[in-house]
Amino acid sequence: MTVLAEHHSDDAAHSFYVMHNGAVTWGIPGEPQLALHLKRDPAARTFQFDHAELPLPSMAQSWLIARGCPEEKILLPDGMGTAAADEATRALEKRLRSDGDHFALLTSYTHDSDPVETTVMLRALDGKAALPFRVLLEAVDTTAWTHTLREGGFQTFQAATQWWEAHWNGDKPQLPSPSPATRTTAVPGLPARPAPPRGPSR
Repeated sequence: MTVLAEHHSDDAAHSFYVMHNGAVTWGIPGEPQLALHLKRDPAARTFQFDHAELPLPSMAQSWLIARGCPEEKILLPDGMGTAAADEATRALEKRLRSDGDHFALLTSYTHDSDPVETTVMLRALDGKAALPFRVLLEAVDTTAWTHTLREGGFQTFQAATQWWEAHWNGDKPQLPSPSPATRTTAVPGLPARPAPPRGPSR
């Protein structure tokens, strides 16, 4: 378990951690990031904690920010993990961190050998969303030690699943553009329908 970022409140009552579980992708790949919120009561000498397993660091950060952690305090330091390769990646990651209640996590899959990729499927909590299903695709360049993150929008679960299966079968279809009016977030939740295949079998 590697701590990627951490923040502790001045009164020591709260600690926030983004951690990477390197063992997770060797089982059923996905959800290798762990967001941990630790709450202490010094007077009573007790503590409580809550946590979530999420596929991307920005999603773990979003979960912690929604629980009171300042965004600027939980950013990954330089040299910790791969760097964003372009402005589109940085902008999307910032949106993921900032929005905490618009989408639910349906499933994810992490392929941990070249090409190193993670796909994430989300469902809008707003029933009126024009494109209620979203897919995030993170691709890592292990030579440059950078990554890109892209987003696609789908009208139906079936359409999102078809893209997902085609991608992991090697067809590599382009992600359809998301609606510019809909913001992207990532909050873990229960899928409304059965999750799609997580990726190729090992």
